[in-house]
Amino acid sequence: MIENVSAVIIVKNGADTLKETLDSLRQFQEVVLYDNGSTDTTLEIAASYHNVSVHIGAFVGFGRTKQNAVNCASNEWVFSLDADEMVSAELSDFLTRWDPAQDKHLAIKVRRDNFLMGEWVKYAGWGGDWLVRLFNRSCHNFNDNDVHESVLLDEQSRVESIAFPISHNAVQHLGQFLVKVDRYTEISRSSAKTYPPSIIMLKTLWRFVESYFLRGGFLAGWRGLAIAWSNANGVFYKYMKVYADKHK
Repeated sequence: MIENVSAVIIVKNGADTLKETLDSLRQFQEVVLYDNGSTDTTLEIAASYHNVSVHIGAFVGFGRTKQNAVNCASNEWVFSLDADEMVSAELSDFLTRWDPAQDKHLAIKVRRDNFLMGEWVKYAGWGGDWLVRLFNRSCHNFNDNDVHESVLLDEQSRVESIAFPISHNAVQHLGQFLVKVDRYTEISRSSAKTYPPSIIMLKTLWRFVESYFLRGGFLAGWRGLAIAWSNANGVFYKYMKVYADKHK
């Protein structure tokens, strides 16, 4: 049993993946689920796990929402996870033996293996994904970024990596790419800058070339093409939405 580390998750309408996530966290004595207004069966799923405590709060951007979730934990050491991510059995076993009597400035990175419709994708920017997920909340927490949030480090932070991964069930069907592009570009809409349409197109094309060719997306077959196209779409709508708002 993992008694001195709390798993912390934010979620909204995560029923499609949440059960698999919570199944992977059965070794944790405390799992904090911070719900942002789910209307599907997320809360019913959570209620079936004795180690899950549900907290309700508004979504105020990914960074600040994760800060609020971390603050709900009863332990100082927290392991942050998304509602479509699973802790590997190896990582869970490691944490049962891990001594939390560590330097509180320690921040631990783990490798995230990203899956698209059941297959691990190592190209198009989806490989080599190392993220700080285990940290002491008295010294670390997430930054304020609305999107692309990360754990804020300082000059006292001591970062280590461990070899045991988490799995990210990022996309279960291709339509989710469209939903995610729209959601993320809406969240960043108020703060994003923009460019003339010609520059937006060049940036869009560059993101596709970077993802598909330079980062090896073509090696992942149709999955790599879908990822590269989605990345390009994200760039296009990030800037074009703001441009359209200013030129109504």
